[in-house]
Amino acid sequence: MLRAPSPALLDSLESLLGPRGFTRDPDSLAPWLSDWRGRYRGQAAALLSPASTAEVRGIVARCAEARVALVPQGGNTSMVGGATPGADGHSLLLSLRRMNAVRSVSGEDNVAVAEAGVILSDLHDKAAAAGRRFPLSLGAKGSATVGGLVSTNAGGTQVLRFGPMRSLVLGLEAVLPDGSLLEGLSALRKDNRGYDLKQLLIGAEGTLGVVTAASLKLVAAAGSRSVAWVGLGSPAAALALLRRLEARLGEAVESFELVPDDALALVLAGIPGTRAPLSGRHRWHVLVESVAPEGARDSAEALQEGLAAALEDGLAEDAVVAANEAQSAALWRLRESIAEAERVQGPSVKHDVSVPVSAMPGFIERARAAVEARFEGARVVAFGHLGDGNVHFNVQPPAAAGAEAWLEAQAGAVTRLVHDLVGEADGSISAEHGIGQSKLAELGRTAEPARLAALRAVKQALDPAGIMNPGKLLPSL
Repeated sequence: MLRAPSPALLDSLESLLGPRGFTRDPDSLAPWLSDWRGRYRGQAAALLSPASTAEVRGIVARCAEARVALVPQGGNTSMVGGATPGADGHSLLLSLRRMNAVRSVSGEDNVAVAEAGVILSDLHDKAAAAGRRFPLSLGAKGSATVGGLVSTNAGGTQVLRFGPMRSLVLGLEAVLPDGSLLEGLSALRKDNRGYDLKQLLIGAEGTLGVVTAASLKLVAAAGSRSVAWVGLGSPAAALALLRRLEARLGEAVESFELVPDDALALVLAGIPGTRAPLSGRHRWHVLVESVAPEGARDSAEALQEGLAAALEDGLAEDAVVAANEAQSAALWRLRESIAEAERVQGPSVKHDVSVPVSAMPGFIERARAAVEARFEGARVVAFGHLGDGNVHFNVQPPAAAGAEAWLEAQAGAVTRLVHDLVGEADGSISAEHGIGQSKLAELGRTAEPARLAALRAVKQALDPAGIMNPGKLLPSL
């Protein structure tokens, strides 16, 4: 049974961390008590901000002995309420933001060792200064932290070539729920000493321990980068175009983002300074990015040739290749502004799901038709990372309905239908955002018993007192 922190525990933690690392001030806590989307709000007895791994160990050991819950938090950009404390106010927020050092960058090993509080865009800059690149990017790169990226197995826009965080983490340093230290930063490419413990922590959403640092895979800096926007008639045509470009360009194709015309229309209407990249209207669009290393054939030339052939064959309807970095940024802004444009439009029922890549075009069309038929007047906006099967499947209320009232009445039924369709396609109800609080019930409803039993067994083995991020990831029995 978890307990509220005693005055003695709070005094001990304040003594350990000092005034910069410990606060109970309501104004200081307030920004970190709600999730990024504003759906969840909790309370915490204090905010703990350690400056070192030793301080994290001291915090966890004291809380384990006192059976007090800890809620680890990075940039607080969770889309599923995974870093928000509970409502009872008995837990302690554990912020890793002060642990923000890039400890080393090695071009020889192609490895960066970064502490949990390092912001993703800062890591990009450190790698670039060493002539290397960390190949994971996402819209929240200016606030998302390494610890949060590891703990949620973040994906982003380059999974097509490099995979999610699971593929990019070579080693971890982490404090386990009893306060012991897992010292695994050695970036070994081969290590067969039994279970891969770092993989248990990647994607665990802070329920099995506190990630304090990670050894991360770097790749060669880009010699050339090209971005194109393509209009076409269907998701099936988009997938055919992807395979055609891969055959011509190989691994140079790093991003392939599928955008329906209605999502582009939302951006153009709701985001100032944006403009249509093509002169005509197209039912579907893709944003393509190709990258070539220094000394290789220019990526723009190869991409232009590939798109010219697709246009000639009728696979694509129109295309434009950015002429410079400003135009590339403008094209990426169209894709990255979809979520913001949806918020301008109003609330919706959001789903982050994945299906096999070959099934994604058919799933999008079939699921959209099924949802719009079941919920009259509802409008589906489905977009995502076609190269890895990740669909952001969002359902907007009917235009004539009161949005909040409709969502209150129908959101649960909409989500159950979408997730059932995902299950029929052998997919997952969480592609890159995690389970957090928002998907607990649906994971319990849709996951096979063996998966749930294994998840609970791992949790019980590593965190028998249940102090690490309670109420997240694991459905209750």
